[in-house]
Amino acid sequence: MAETQRADDALSRALDAFAAGEPILVHDFDDREGETDVVYPAGAVAPVDVARLRNDAGGLVCVALSHEVADAVDLPFLDSVIDHPTAADHDLAYDDRSSFSLPVNHRDTFTGITDEDRSLTITELSEAAERALAGDYDVDDFAAEFRSPGHVHLLRGAPNLLSDRQGHTELGLALAAEASLPAAVVVCEMLDDETGAALSPDAARDYARRNDLVYVEGAAVVDRLV
Repeated sequence: MAETQRADDALSRALDAFAAGEPILVHDFDDREGETDVVYPAGAVAPVDVARLRNDAGGLVCVALSHEVADAVDLPFLDSVIDHPTAADHDLAYDDRSSFSLPVNHRDTFTGITDEDRSLTITELSEAAERALAGDYDVDDFAAEFRSPGHVHLLRGAPNLLSDRQGHTELGLALAAEASLPAAVVVCEMLDDETGAALSPDAARDYARRNDLVYVEGAAVVDRLV
């Protein structure tokens, strides 16, 4: 009972922090990727936040978009459009398929990789998601604003989110939906500087404590939001 209460408290604090535009740490499941991601509402990501993702997390900086947004702007799954033998077989140990879509840059960026450039791309993706769900933004609008290939990797959320798939893509988008935020979230894996492997849950919790951030287990998100 006490453990359930702690999980509920952590999730409530995570939702409050997320709604306020703050990053949270989300561990998925030990029998899945077994990773902790730093997760931001995409609309809240400034250049200093991209620097934190580079320096403190170290994984791939991605923006997850909901299925509805991805459909509105005709975003494919990347493995569906790669015409190369490497895309023929999917042997992921943790899932049926990757959620990767196109990598993009906003057209107002230069190289696209700097903290300022990636921040601009990310925040504009949040704006695009809002407009797409409002019904006044389509693939032509998206193409006028973003170019591909680029330096921000897009992920497509499953249609029914956590009921279909329970990756960080869906965990982040479910939290955004519960916090009444646009259907665009940044996810970035936390890596261990010494081993190069995924940061352990204990080390991720310690990072959260030292930086006054909320750490939440994916199981708590699923239990409450599915």
